[in-house]
Amino acid sequence: MPAQRGIGLLVLVVIAGLVIGSLLGELVGGFLPSGRVQDLFMRGPTIGLTSPVTFDLRFLSFTFGLALKVNLVGVLGVVLAAVTLRRL
Repeated sequence: MPAQRGIGLLVLVVIAGLVIGSLLGELVGGFLPSGRVQDLFMRGPTIGLTSPVTFDLRFLSFTFGLALKVNLVGVLGVVLAAVTLRRL
């Protein structure tokens, strides 16, 4: 019987797969010649707040910003991380 996993572990694995995959995509895409193949590795949508949001209380100011740039290798990283988690 597989061990019960929490939602926190699942979120951590998905984010780690996305970060590692996107990083690998950027690195590999940097070595490829310009063209469609490089675009396939390096381009993708940016999800999140593209400009930071500031919450000002006059005596204290908070600035929030989060953006994820997803590319093809990042998605493959998430799939690979999910398969790895399922096999554990």
